[in-house]
Amino acid sequence: MSTPSAIDDVLAKLNPQQRQAATHGEGPLLIVAGAGTGKTATLVHRVAWLIAGGVDPSRILLLTFTRRAAAEMLRRVDAILRQLARAEQATAEESTTTPAANLGRLQSARVWGGTFHAIATRLLRRHGKAIGLPVEFTIHDRGDSEDLVNVVRTELHLAKTDKRFPKKGTCMAIYSRCVNARQKLEPVLANHFPWCREWSDELKRLFNGYLDHKEAAAILDYDDLLLYWHALLTDPKTADVVRRQFDCVLVDEYQDTNVLQAEILYALVPDGKGLTVVGDDAQSIYSFRAATVRNILDFPKHYRGTTVVALEQNYRSTEPILAATNQVIGLAPERYTKNLWSEQTDGQRPSLVHCEDEDDQTDFVLEQVLAHRESGIDLRRQAVLFRASHHSMVLEAELARRNIPFHKYGGLKFVETAHVKDLMAFLRLAENPRDVVAGGRLLPLLPGIGPGKARQLMQQLLESGGDFGVWMPWKPPAGSATLWPALVKLLEGLARPSEDLPAQVHRVRKFYTPLLEQRYDHAPARLRDLEQLELIASRYRSRRTMLTEITLDPPSSTQDLAGPPHLDDDYLVLSTIHSAKGLEWDAVYVIHAADGNIPSDMATRNPEEIEEERRLFYVALTRAKSWLYVCCPLRYYYYQRPGVSDRHGFAQRTRFLPQPLLEFFEQRVTSAGEASQNDEDDAEADVTSRAVRQRTKDLW
Repeated sequence: MSTPSAIDDVLAKLNPQQRQAATHGEGPLLIVAGAGTGKTATLVHRVAWLIAGGVDPSRILLLTFTRRAAAEMLRRVDAILRQLARAEQATAEESTTTPAANLGRLQSARVWGGTFHAIATRLLRRHGKAIGLPVEFTIHDRGDSEDLVNVVRTELHLAKTDKRFPKKGTCMAIYSRCVNARQKLEPVLANHFPWCREWSDELKRLFNGYLDHKEAAAILDYDDLLLYWHALLTDPKTADVVRRQFDCVLVDEYQDTNVLQAEILYALVPDGKGLTVVGDDAQSIYSFRAATVRNILDFPKHYRGTTVVALEQNYRSTEPILAATNQVIGLAPERYTKNLWSEQTDGQRPSLVHCEDEDDQTDFVLEQVLAHRESGIDLRRQAVLFRASHHSMVLEAELARRNIPFHKYGGLKFVETAHVKDLMAFLRLAENPRDVVAGGRLLPLLPGIGPGKARQLMQQLLESGGDFGVWMPWKPPAGSATLWPALVKLLEGLARPSEDLPAQVHRVRKFYTPLLEQRYDHAPARLRDLEQLELIASRYRSRRTMLTEITLDPPSSTQDLAGPPHLDDDYLVLSTIHSAKGLEWDAVYVIHAADGNIPSDMATRNPEEIEEERRLFYVALTRAKSWLYVCCPLRYYYYQRPGVSDRHGFAQRTRFLPQPLLEFFEQRVTSAGEASQNDEDDAEADVTSRAVRQRTKDLW
């Protein structure tokens, strides 16, 4: 246990609200952390304070929404604990036997830190046998789960109907919402997928078949990880065992949890003792993943006696930007009241920019971006944010034309690309020969083998108990005559590996390269990705660990720069608002701030959806540190092949900026808009309004 003076020195960096939260006692605690108010620092200091106060680190559970967030927090806990250790060693009469510099790392490394799904996997590997779960289970990511749904869909002949049956992605979305929102199929269809209501009976058959396939193949999907963790906590024989492992549970980004995750938390900490949750109801924007803002709003109702600490001092944005963003979220009908403020009182008011059309908007953004760059704000310190990925198409084309490099976020992740999924299928099938999705992806890579033959071969493999040698006698098509025996030999070697993981990946890559070159375009870039995957493999203890961790926390791909990379490797950031959450830039440009885009016309069916769109707009605005531009085009042209027509519609400013809020913005009109107005003024000089009215009167 650390001395009071040493702890006080560490806590002195926190403001009063942060310190109150970090040093809270055992009762349930809700930290309502506004955007940019240092919630990570508060959570880090709370973990360090608990450890310094004598809590066993191995009995602390830190739940985050990315593995990297957990690793970063624990790294910062290390630094605080080392600081405490050095302070105590300096005042001690005799030095300790353990070097002070190592104390933090030795302790925080024992904390259970990770995502809900990663912690669930760890617990299920340890306790899953008790509920009949095979220890060697494999995990499917969302794409693999959709593929398995498609296998069942085909087996049940649901695709061969006289009407259009929902595609695999839609079916998986329906299934996942039922599981995570803890709702029956009928209300889920009625509220979220009304166009699929006629298929209710067929979907029930499909989902039952999907569950049976997963059970037979020892496969868990993302939703299963949470379901089985919940099962551990509701079974009388295992619940106490799991609960007794933790004295303190801390949850980050609590506003992004779904109903199932909340139920896990309620079962894990029934009395709320040692429970801390951190979040911001104003940044709850993931209902499409079944997250619900009700979890954070209702937390004090579930845990009576909850202490609520609001963090309001903002360390990111200037006061004029906060004044505007406070007004935007202040119109939300239900929220935790908090008014963000900053000691950075000087600064420019955010700009509301009225543009003539989308091209005019693009010209304004790029002129302003380059002007800021000339004043010393690098491109990478500026970001253009938009509601949907296609909203940046015109901007991307102009960036490429002007040879301005950019990175776009919100696209495919590294492991979602076809060539990476292909290579991973080799490893997954070797790890679990019952994985029909892996086999169904791998086998048709060979010329002449279609989905039907792949299913037959996988059935033969299942009946053999997973012995790949059973495939050797089969006579393949002529195009695969030499490849087939090499594939069987490769899989047999992978099933009983005698070499390290990078060597296994290298063998697969060597076999797969000619298939990739025949199958996909841009082969050199794809092959570089696979070389990178081979390097990544060296970080993992085993193949199972690699498959699990990459599935649960996939690395993102770095997208190509538009134009040759510059020597300073500078680039403008383009991002969907969802992908921008948690990030910040000196200058932010929010484009297409017109009704139908913000809020999206696809998300205005009920008040709950509209309120989430308001929160999404708020998240976009609060990414800005010093400069904020909100762009609203006046008209949108209709795109037709091969180009743009003259037909257009007029847009209205987003409903989230009503007239009373405009005083918090500096209103600007682009040069194109000004030119348009001047042209109209010149026209009016010849024919006055009074003359027009008089001519009209002459009609009577």
